[in-house]
Amino acid sequence: MHTSRRAADFRRGVLDILPVLAAAAPIGLLWGTLAAARGLSPFEAWLTSATVFAGAAQFVAVDMWRDPLPLLLIVVTTLIVNVRHLLMGASLQRHLGDFSGPGRLLAMLMMTDESWAFAERKVLAEPLRPAYYFGVAGPMWLVWTAASLAGAVAGRTLGDPAVYGFDFAFSAMFIAILAGFWKGPRTAAVLATSAVSAALAKLAVPGAWYIIIGGVAGVIVAALLDNDVDADDADQRGESAAP
Repeated sequence: MHTSRRAADFRRGVLDILPVLAAAAPIGLLWGTLAAARGLSPFEAWLTSATVFAGAAQFVAVDMWRDPLPLLLIVVTTLIVNVRHLLMGASLQRHLGDFSGPGRLLAMLMMTDESWAFAERKVLAEPLRPAYYFGVAGPMWLVWTAASLAGAVAGRTLGDPAVYGFDFAFSAMFIAILAGFWKGPRTAAVLATSAVSAALAKLAVPGAWYIIIGGVAGVIVAALLDNDVDADDADQRGESAAP
């Protein structure tokens, strides 16, 4: 009975993640193509995807990949990009009671935005079981690494992806993601500050530090605007409570 339940849980996980795989495959192909253009071999591209397994961080890293390699800058930038994983991992850890020790480590390694979201949704109805989680995370890992490998192999034949406009594909996807966070003038202020700061830093500072400078500037403006909103809300509550 336990075997049949595990099989059913795994199958449910695979079915849940299938629509996401259709979107992940072309993005993985694109990353592999860009990695090949930066000089990574197909095996190196596959190994990077297999061990890092974080699309946004991988795209940022490959964009900064040059000779000499700015290793410290890449590490700091990818840490900033993936800092949300600290919160996601802390949240996921609460639901891994049925996992073995090695299973928990593997679950954290294979955690993505999508697998975390499906796990959080699952626990609303029932405990999270390993078979379901790895039914979600396993296919995602396989598709991402296979697509990265295929893209790297194709990239060695195609050459520079910029010739075909492929290098802009991730930028276009990132712009589309940002559009989903649009909340009016406050969002415009944050994006404008980040863009202007990054552009000025690009002109003034060598290397890819403009990425961090633009991101930090946007975070500071967002925090200041949030403080203003909180202060306004507090004032309104005080006025409404006044006799």
